[in-house]
Amino acid sequence: MKNTSKAEAFANVRDQIGFCGIWCGSCVVGNGTLRELTERYKEIISVYGLEAWGPKDFDYSEFLKGLTSVQSMPLCLGCLRGDGRENCEMRACALDKNISDCALCHGLVTCEHTHTLQKMRSGALKAGLLVKTEDIDCKELLEKWTRELKNKWPSRILFMND
Repeated sequence: MKNTSKAEAFANVRDQIGFCGIWCGSCVVGNGTLRELTERYKEIISVYGLEAWGPKDFDYSEFLKGLTSVQSMPLCLGCLRGDGRENCEMRACALDKNISDCALCHGLVTCEHTHTLQKMRSGALKAGLLVKTEDIDCKELLEKWTRELKNKWPSRILFMND
């Protein structure tokens, strides 16, 4: 696993709004939050010696193994850098129409991908990700969303000093 700092992980996806409108910077898998949290949980369990005095019906070694496994997951680089869903219909369609994202499309009402797009967006919103749904200035939107993310659990951990 490449040792990527939390700042580097967030920088990789900070300016990416996918073709579907999902902001990659708000995704805990790509922005480094999940990796940072699992590392901190491991440290807390070790420093506090939970295995010695915590609940006896809990398998700490399996839990730590699971945290290590989650940490070994590669960071998603976002669909604009070739990651994300393989064979994404929205990516192919947007590239074909020469637009940066579906919010810029004038054919959304009759789009054959509307069901998939709505399913992706609703899942993303349910998971706490931020989604661009209208034609607005991306730079201002990213600045606004970054300010919001600094106060939003769990991603706010990325902005805390060590």
